[in-house]
Amino acid sequence: MKLSVLMPVFNEQERVGEALKQALAVEYPCEIELIVVDDGSRDGTHEILARHDDDRLRVLTHPRNRGKGAAIRTAVAAATGDYLVILDADLEYDPQDIPVLLQPVLDGRATVVYGNRTFGSHSAYSFWYVMGNRAVTTAANVLYNSYIGDLETCFKLLPTPLYRSLDIRSQGFGMEAELTAKLLRRRIRPYEVPISYRARNREDGKKITWRDGVEALWILGRERVRANR
Repeated sequence: MKLSVLMPVFNEQERVGEALKQALAVEYPCEIELIVVDDGSRDGTHEILARHDDDRLRVLTHPRNRGKGAAIRTAVAAATGDYLVILDADLEYDPQDIPVLLQPVLDGRATVVYGNRTFGSHSAYSFWYVMGNRAVTTAANVLYNSYIGDLETCFKLLPTPLYRSLDIRSQGFGMEAELTAKLLRRRIRPYEVPISYRARNREDGKKITWRDGVEALWILGRERVRANR
């Protein structure tokens, strides 16, 4: 197996260097490639990426910011791995958990694996952020008669051909809801494993807002209606 680790980056000069270091330091149980998409950063992110030299690393660039979904779409088009996983560059997720996501696949127990965050006082950005995440996840469970624990998790591991076949079109954070909705429409239920998580705040550059939650709910409803046609 070969794994493609996809990292969308936008204005992360304070963290992207450490994010790359951590991602490349993991002892993966298979061959990997790390595909970074600089999504129109206007700070020093591009210069930091240019200084890293590793045979497993590929850097792609958008001339202007187009959103997380668009960055992932560019990365997926370039991926050569059998499987892919998304890893944000904000250091909220620990790349050491990626082998944990891989294990059910290697054991033949799963095809799609989600990393399930356990929110606590040290890992929650805010009360309303956690409630919003739970509301979106609950909506997906009700609409698709499923029971997943964390729809908005960044850590989603699945076969590259499967991801491409889903044709994810959302430009921004809505891609998380669209991906899950399209999987559930196909009756593909993610296998979930616990992961560590450390939320950052607005001052540290957290970008997701309540508007993304509203968009996620709209996307879940839209895909449910399409499934009934």
